[in-house]
Amino acid sequence: MKKTAIILGATGLTGSILLEKLINDDRYESIKLFSRTKIDGLPKKVQQFIGNILELESFKDNFKASEVFCCIGTTANKTPNKETYKRIDFGIPVTAAKLSKLNSIPTFIVVSAMGANAKSSVFYNKTKGEMELGVLQKNITNTYILRPSIIGGERKESRLLEKIGLVIFKVIQPLFIGKLKQYKIIEAKEIAQAMLNLANSKTSKEKIINSDKIREISKIKNN
Repeated sequence: MKKTAIILGATGLTGSILLEKLINDDRYESIKLFSRTKIDGLPKKVQQFIGNILELESFKDNFKASEVFCCIGTTANKTPNKETYKRIDFGIPVTAAKLSKLNSIPTFIVVSAMGANAKSSVFYNKTKGEMELGVLQKNITNTYILRPSIIGGERKESRLLEKIGLVIFKVIQPLFIGKLKQYKIIEAKEIAQAMLNLANSKTSKEKIINSDKIREISKIKNN
C-alpha cells in the first residue's frame, strides 16, 4: 500500500533534499508540507498547508500520514531571542510528536544535533536535549532521533562564517579516525537518505542515532 509522508522544515537544506527524494519515490502517493511559506512548482502529489507552525495543533485534522519527517531547526544567528528559538527547536518537534501519537502515526523521525543534552549548561544543547526527551515521551512505535555533526551542503542563504568553518573542517577530516569519526562533516543528502531508509526498513534498534551511524544507514539499499 502506498504511503503518505509529512515533512516539517521542507524549505531548509535537509528538508528540501528529502522532499525531492519523496517526490521521486513511488512508495509515496502523497506528501504533506506544513510551513509558513508556499513552495512553488511542486507536483500534485504534494499538499501544502500554510500557516503559523508555531501553532501546529491548529492543523491537527490534516496532520495524518504514514510517517512524519521533522527537519525543523534554526540557528542563534537567525533567531537570537532564546524564547523564540525554544518555541521553534523544542516546541514544533514536540507538538508534531504529540499530534503523531494522537493521530496514530507509527513513524516519527526528527533531526536533532550532536551534543544534545537536557542537562547541559549550554542553552542550545539543552534545548535539543529537552526536545529529544519530549519526543521520546510520546512513545511513538518507530521513533528515530538523528544527531548529525556539522552539516555540509549548499544552502540558499549565505552564511559566511559557517562556510569558512566548513572549509577548515574539511581540511582536517583525515585526522578524524576511530571514535572521532562521528565528528566528521556529514552531508545533508546523507541525512535525508538515512531518514528515508529508516522509514522504510525500521531495522535500527537505536532510537538515538549519531552522525557516523547516520552515514552508514544512508548507504543501505532498501528499494
